[in-house]
Amino acid sequence: MAIDVLSHAPRSHAPGPDGLWRNWSGSVACRPHGFVEPADADDVAERVARAVADGRGVRVVGGGHSFTPLVATDGLLLGLDRLAFVDEPVPLPEPEGRATHTVRVGAGLRLHDLNLALARLGLAMSNLGDIDHQSVAGAISTGTHGTGGAAAGLSTLVRGVELVLADGTRVAASATERPELFEAARLGLGTLGVLTAVTLAVEPAYTLEAVEEPWPLDRVLDGLEDLLAANEHLEFYWFPHTRRALTKRNNRRPVSDAPLGRVRGLVDDELLSNGLFEVVNRVGRLAPRAIPRLNAVAARALGARRFTAPSHEVYVSPRRVRFRESEWALPHDALVPVLAELDAWIEQSGENVSFPMEVRFAAPDDVWLSTAHGRRTAYVAVHQFWRTDPTRLFAATQRIMVAHGGRPHWGKEHTVGVDHLRSVYPRLDDFLGVRAGVDPDGVFLNAHLRQVLGL
Repeated sequence: MAIDVLSHAPRSHAPGPDGLWRNWSGSVACRPHGFVEPADADDVAERVARAVADGRGVRVVGGGHSFTPLVATDGLLLGLDRLAFVDEPVPLPEPEGRATHTVRVGAGLRLHDLNLALARLGLAMSNLGDIDHQSVAGAISTGTHGTGGAAAGLSTLVRGVELVLADGTRVAASATERPELFEAARLGLGTLGVLTAVTLAVEPAYTLEAVEEPWPLDRVLDGLEDLLAANEHLEFYWFPHTRRALTKRNNRRPVSDAPLGRVRGLVDDELLSNGLFEVVNRVGRLAPRAIPRLNAVAARALGARRFTAPSHEVYVSPRRVRFRESEWALPHDALVPVLAELDAWIEQSGENVSFPMEVRFAAPDDVWLSTAHGRRTAYVAVHQFWRTDPTRLFAATQRIMVAHGGRPHWGKEHTVGVDHLRSVYPRLDDFLGVRAGVDPDGVFLNAHLRQVLGL
């Protein structure tokens, strides 16, 4: 039985009046032959079958937050916003770690609406990223991971998937039913079929205490192992051209003993994190040489704060300043030398970087295409204001990351191909074999995916 979902998220990015579809950052555009929003899984199957009969490819769009051209197509573009249901939770026979229930949800459901629906049921996701505009399908299919030394990405929470394949058939897969398809589809880049529903493991609702403090960068790096051991979720933002960082530590608390006041929340989240940051980036674009001084001001403007709130309200941060992003997953021990190399390149090159670099962490997992597959992982995300050309910064970042065995985030900008991916993903050929078996004609591929996967 489906539970009513009160949607507060924006609808999928449909093509504009000029016929062009554009992603959130404005870095990707395409002109699909057609755009439709199917009403249900049967409608998806009919649309896919019709596209295949017409000799057209199919791609799917959710929130449009991927920075790579994963969505781009000149074929049929499907928006899944109408597949946005939440079924009644099902208790697990035995707890799986903290998970006590599974819940089947529509693949087009936005994370924001999923979080609200779960909260009404007294449940929550065990981990989340810091943006909640993505669809469930988009978040798991591109490897959204959140942060935490012992936490894993969203794909590890998937217990079942339902897809429409290239021949128009509807199939279900889990660890016991079509297990290889399940392993591939819980992080499948939209290359196996159209996800229509996903079953997730969830846990009882919980409260997080957030502690945010500016620290010297060297203090963070010198004490990193102790910080990871002492905190369930840890991340930090390093402001280039400075030795300053903003640390964020989130830990579970039984009660909300120090809620963030609405005025303070408005000041920190809107005026400083978004309003001031928008001004800093606009000024920096007009006067690039001022960026180091502006970063020093911004790094000191954000003061310390401590608050408690429901978990999803702590995980998610408002992001109203548009940007472009490249993010890499590194072997944990490579983090410190990589940051040193990035710092040296920025200073030697004269490149001005106005956005802070975000550093997060993840435990090893067994998802075939997970950026944390089989190894303890540190993530480094590099950003530029959306009106600033990031080519030089991203190319230098990629050279450094590849040299250290970095894996690119599937939804963030990069130009590596299958040779490098094969060297860092031991199960890549298994994934490609499953993909070829269910979509031999490449209905769900596009030019970007063919280049990246060597197809």
